[in-house]
Amino acid sequence: MEPGTSHLHLPIGAYRLEFAADKPVTLGEFPGSAWRGAFGHALKRAVCVTRERRCESCPLYRTCLYPYVFQTPPPPDAAKMRRYEAVPHPFALRPGPAPGDDGRVSLLLTLFGDANRHLAAILYALTRAASGERGIAGNRLMLRHVCQEEAPGSSAWTKIYEEGGVLAPLPPLPVPVPPVPPAITIHLHTPLRIKRDGRHVGAAEFRFSDLFRNLLRRISMLTYFHTDTPLETDFKALVTHAETIATRSELAWKDWTRYSARQKTLMRLGGLVGRIDIDGQDLAPFWPYLWLGQWTHAGAGATMGLGHYTLASLQVAREVKISATLSGDERN
Repeated sequence: MEPGTSHLHLPIGAYRLEFAADKPVTLGEFPGSAWRGAFGHALKRAVCVTRERRCESCPLYRTCLYPYVFQTPPPPDAAKMRRYEAVPHPFALRPGPAPGDDGRVSLLLTLFGDANRHLAAILYALTRAASGERGIAGNRLMLRHVCQEEAPGSSAWTKIYEEGGVLAPLPPLPVPVPPVPPAITIHLHTPLRIKRDGRHVGAAEFRFSDLFRNLLRRISMLTYFHTDTPLETDFKALVTHAETIATRSELAWKDWTRYSARQKTLMRLGGLVGRIDIDGQDLAPFWPYLWLGQWTHAGAGATMGLGHYTLASLQVAREVKISATLSGDERN
């Protein structure tokens, strides 16, 4: 790990929930919004004991699980974000592949830091949300089992819960950071919504610093409010250095709308998708944050699965492309 990131410590629990339905399931293009909304309602019903209409006026506001997960108020003595009503929430949801005719649905739940202590209650709420009368986007789903990634990025999963059984989670672990490659491709899978000077950044004006500044802030806040080891680094120097990084991008703006039950209106939540290539640049100072960001996501809407990206070695991508081209030539 590079100098200045020795205190980057964010334990992560990655959980894959497998559901089943008795009929074909249709969830829409970005079902993360439906999952998040149903989860929030179910969690509040499960843990709220005062039935106050507004959490802010409840005497349990700073100790109840629901505001911790969904409103995340900063502690009164917090040195950071004192002017903000809420800080980054300690979870991210990412729906799995589009369900097939067999009625199987998967959901990836990632919990950050201290939120892993509440895994049982969170799984209970998600189970109730999915199996309730409204279900997820009108689909009633039953939880069959839950698997946990043994270590973030290991691709090895252990079943920690089966329907009717006992939950036996593994301890959350920090994300191991591999050696920094000489060149990378950032694949933006879901809309990345980031702002510069109060305006959303589009494909034409995108800069690496737009992504990195947002990601650094998000990771810093997650470690500050959800762990006992706040990130310590030279934030100003990192952001200044990020301004010098050149990229080659193939990005497009993808529009998406969702209905907000709280605001009773349709909301436009478009963002950037595509790829960003970085070659011949000094990536070492940014690498640990970029790697961790594959779990935290970046930009607005991260809790519902927006801003999800993965990293790949640019050299590997080139070799695959060349191989595909040669295969095509052989067919001709």
